[in-house]
Amino acid sequence: MTAQPARPTSRDVARAAGVSQATVSLVLGDKWPGRVSERTAGLVREAALSLGYRPNLAARNLRLGRTRTALLVVPALTNEFFARVYTGAAEVAAEHGFGVVLYPSPAGIGPATDPFASARAALDGVIASSMATDALDAIRGADLPLVMLDSDPAAPGAAARVNLDIADGMRQVTEHLLDLGHRRLVHLASAVPSWTFDVRAGALAAAVRGVPDAILRTVSAPLEVDAGRAAAEHALTGPGPRPTALVCDGDILAAGACKAVRRLGLRVPEDVSVTGYDDLALARAVEPELTTVRLPAEQVGERGMTALLAVLDGREPEDSELPVSLVVRGSTAPPSAAGRP
Repeated sequence: MTAQPARPTSRDVARAAGVSQATVSLVLGDKWPGRVSERTAGLVREAALSLGYRPNLAARNLRLGRTRTALLVVPALTNEFFARVYTGAAEVAAEHGFGVVLYPSPAGIGPATDPFASARAALDGVIASSMATDALDAIRGADLPLVMLDSDPAAPGAAARVNLDIADGMRQVTEHLLDLGHRRLVHLASAVPSWTFDVRAGALAAAVRGVPDAILRTVSAPLEVDAGRAAAEHALTGPGPRPTALVCDGDILAAGACKAVRRLGLRVPEDVSVTGYDDLALARAVEPELTTVRLPAEQVGERGMTALLAVLDGREPEDSELPVSLVVRGSTAPPSAAGRP
């Protein structure tokens, strides 16, 4: 029987890189920043790769009392935004030998139950996207570090926060419509109680208040295409002059609004302009394509996982706010002569 080659050890890596075993441990355990130069860290990684060295994670985790697993809690699995947040978090986690478990809260709103017999035994930390801090009490009862994404910065209890400049996104949308000449706007608002939607509503109202002849009405609907269609039809057929622009809290609602416009024998954007928020794949699938706000969802996940790793490493995490950008497409245009004030 042919003898199997000996599995390379950390001592072999140290010898190949010309460093101590302690240095190898620091670099491969992601403890090197501030202790080892980038050049030395690169030499260690190259040596480990060339030798095919794989650290014994099970033994290391047992020694450190770590599971190297993070829980990402989201309101729902059906929204592409949260899938992209997961992708960003998982990529950073994989670079550090961590895994990420994705978990939706019940029905998209309300308290999230502990998905494990003991979260403390199964997890190292929790990342929560677009949820209220008090919705996580059952999980946080395990005294795990918590990083909040897209959440109220005034709410207590988080070790770090990563937010998007949600208010600026809505300001960009509103200013775009006002600059086109729209003065009769309807806010097609999400019926889901959430900090992020409250911020959107506040920013929209503030921007419209700055224009004396502008009028804003609000109708709300669940985050579903059919619900958005029904709410938009109600707004477009109600008493008084017809609105010339529908400002939607999400691309899903905007898709429903576009259907409502067509069902009423009107056109987007000639008769009614429609805007979305999120820049999901859906925004390019509708015709005309949606003017919407692009959110860097993958970057949100990356920053969130990076912050959690900093907490677990005993470093001070950084709160951050990511910019968003308006993407102008075919669903917006100046109001027709009949729609102008």
